[in-house]
Formats: sequence, structure tokens, C-alpha cells
Amino acid sequence: MHKIYKIMFWFSVSLAVLAIITVSMFGLKLGVDFKGGSVIELEFAKGRPETEAVKESLLDFKDLLLTPSGSNGLMIRAGELSEQSHQLLLSRLKTAFPSSGLEERKFDSVGPFIGNELKNKSITAIILVLLGVIVYIAIVFRKLSGVLPGWAMGLSAIVALVHDVVIPVGVFALLGHFYGVEISAVFVAAILTVLGYSVSDTVVVFDRIRENVLKRGVKEDFGVVVHKSIMQTLTRSLNTTFTTLLSLVAIYLFGGESIKYFSLAMIMGIFLGAYSSIFVASPLLVWWNSGRVGRN
Repeated sequence: MHKIYKIMFWFSVSLAVLAIITVSMFGLKLGVDFKGGSVIELEFAKGRPETEAVKESLLDFKDLLLTPSGSNGLMIRAGELSEQSHQLLLSRLKTAFPSSGLEERKFDSVGPFIGNELKNKSITAIILVLLGVIVYIAIVFRKLSGVLPGWAMGLSAIVALVHDVVIPVGVFALLGHFYGVEISAVFVAAILTVLGYSVSDTVVVFDRIRENVLKRGVKEDFGVVVHKSIMQTLTRSLNTTFTTLLSLVAIYLFGGESIKYFSLAMIMGIFLGAYSSIFVASPLLVWWNSGRVGRN
């Protein structure tokens, strides 16, 4: 294959390794959904008070974390709050800031047992998706078993999927360490969506490789066949990725705080999904099957 594939592949490997090191060093800052606790999203229609003033009005409530959101919003994170404590907190704020136009946008409270159960189910869901991808690719591309090893396409796709997940996780480990960004169930939903987009891009490229190998009787070096297949599907991949990213960027810039980091995870994942189908999955397929097509 062209030298650019090798350069970009090892660049991708470096980013993935760096992401793994980052997660090992800083870990992930788990949100209420996974570790239990409460989160309240407030909006001050007539101007948000100073954070310190809000803290002073809530001195009876311990372990509160206040995070400004947008121009007039405020996120309050705490341990698990009962409904009585929740209403008392709101009453204190309304009394302390009667002219602020306080409105509650969201209140979530999750116990530690439920949070741990959700974490385990999220991990299980991701593993099942990866196994499902292997089975799907094995069935769809079974006609190539006489030309290529049956495991090659499935394993190439899985490596690309892992690449697409590991790098955003590494970025969120950094965001959690330096900016307090938490991982929630919304992030898991974004990762599962990214897996679907990523495998779609990879399957499009692999399907064109199958057509070139089986239907058109290509007898060239396998690397040349793969490169031609990538170029034939490149316009479609770029158009799909670009239009999707336009929507996600709009959500990130103008959406609410609760979906801001969902859209950020999606932006990274969708871009990486298109990228990895070209510079991760395809080079691996060539290196694991070098020269086989030319000998058939």
C-alpha cells in the first residue's frame, strides 16, 4: 500500500496508546448515573448569582459541587438527596435570591446500588456490540473465505472499533481530570452510537473490496485492490461524515448543557469512525493478507 497508510496507522496506534496511558493515570470521573448521588440543573432567568453566594446559602448541605452552565445556568452535584432535602435546597435558593427568576430544569437522584448495576450493564452492552460485529461481518463476508482468512475482516473491524472508543475515552479522562467533566449514561449511549457508525463505514469499504475481488476478477496485488476500493468509496464516506458532523457541531454549540458532552463524544467518534475504516482497518487487512489475491 501507499506509504501514507503506514504513517497514519502508526500515528493512530500512538494516539490510542497515549489515550490508554491517560486513562491509567487519571481514570474516568464517573457521574451520578454510575456512582450514585444527585444532580440538579438550575436556570436563573434574570441573572445567575455568584457561585460563592450560592454556596453560602446552602451551608447546611455538605459535599456540594457547583458548576456554572452557559450564561445563566448552574449545575449542583451532591450525594443522594431525598425529595424532602431536594425541596428544602430549592426553597433556600428561592429565599436567598428571590429576584433571580430561578427555575429547575432537571433533577436526577441515583442510589449507589443502581449506579453500580448501570455501570456493569453498560460494559456488558459494549462487549455484546463488539461480539455482534464479529458475527455480522463473518456472515456478510463469508464468500471471501476462499480468498481471505475468515478472521481477518472481523478482527480488522474490531481493532478499528476499539481505536474509535479508546481515543474519546482518553480525551474524557483528560476533561474529567482538568475540568471536572463526568461520564454518564449519555456518554455510553454516544459510544454505542459511534460503534454503529464506525462499523458502517468499515463495512462499506470491505464490501467494495469484496466486489473488486469476486465480481470484477481483480488480479492485482491486494494492497492495490484495497486502495482502489477506498478511493471508490471515499466520496460517500466524506459526504456522510461531513453532514453528520454539521448537525453534531450545532448541537454542541447551541444545545443544552446536558447533551453538550454527548455531542462532543459523537463528534470525535464519527470522525474517528470514518478515519479508522481507511487508516486502521484497511491497512490491517492488507498486512494480514498480503499477496493472497495476486496468487489466486
